[in-house]
Amino acid sequence: MTTHLQAKATLHNGVKMPWFGIGVFKVEEGAELVNAVKTALVHGYRSVDTAAIYGNEEGVGEGIRQGLQEAGLKREDIFVTSKVWNADLGYEETLKAFDMSLEKLGLDYLYLIHWPVEGKYIDAWRALETLYRNGRIKAIGVSNFQIHHLKHLMKETDIKPMINQVEYHPRLTQKELQAFCAEQGIQLEAWSPLMQGQLLDHPVLQEIAQKYGKSAAQVILRWDLQNGVITIPKSTKKHRIEENANVFDFELSAEDMKRIDDLNENLRVGPDPDNFDF
Repeated sequence: MTTHLQAKATLHNGVKMPWFGIGVFKVEEGAELVNAVKTALVHGYRSVDTAAIYGNEEGVGEGIRQGLQEAGLKREDIFVTSKVWNADLGYEETLKAFDMSLEKLGLDYLYLIHWPVEGKYIDAWRALETLYRNGRIKAIGVSNFQIHHLKHLMKETDIKPMINQVEYHPRLTQKELQAFCAEQGIQLEAWSPLMQGQLLDHPVLQEIAQKYGKSAAQVILRWDLQNGVITIPKSTKKHRIEENANVFDFELSAEDMKRIDDLNENLRVGPDPDNFDF
């Protein structure tokens, strides 16, 4: 069970990845971003998630450098994820995109294919396999892949993804996808775990939160962890960064876990992985 902020999941290749991290989706380059990343590291976070399309890899890299210095950490103490964007999918293109991300971030770790663009993600995955085999990256994975995408990928290529990062929250519980990933040894990771704030006023979550003396956000993040899902809530505010991580001193009962599961409506705030046009 995940008992503290630095607890780690072991991916199928033996690499350890923190269960909990900070996401920086829609946070623009600048002092706020640098500060958020630095604050997270100083407050015990050891995982940061970004992507080329967020346009903020340089700021993330700077926040990490400052955070490492302030917290007295070494580069290898933290885990960083970035993702290759759709326009750069393809074998040579993906290799080039990785080099650019690496240069901006100044570090390497986990690299994901951001979206399953038909006709392109297999070649892109082959590029990720090359990077992985050459020791340029510790782990490789995908994002927003459905079961059929994963099956196709595994049939056509050699290395199974270590991670599948998908939209995951109480209104989109993805039970079938989670079961398939568990069966295949692919670790599920949640993006938008708080449904971009839309769930924080939900009466059931509010009621459960009151019972544990926690916030609705903390209850949702705890539910992620107890479901064995890595989670990366986004925040730039110091008190939220601290609050989000304060989920290791309580445990939801089986009954409350089920009540949260039952909120599922297969409802997305992000694009549908089977029907997107970017």
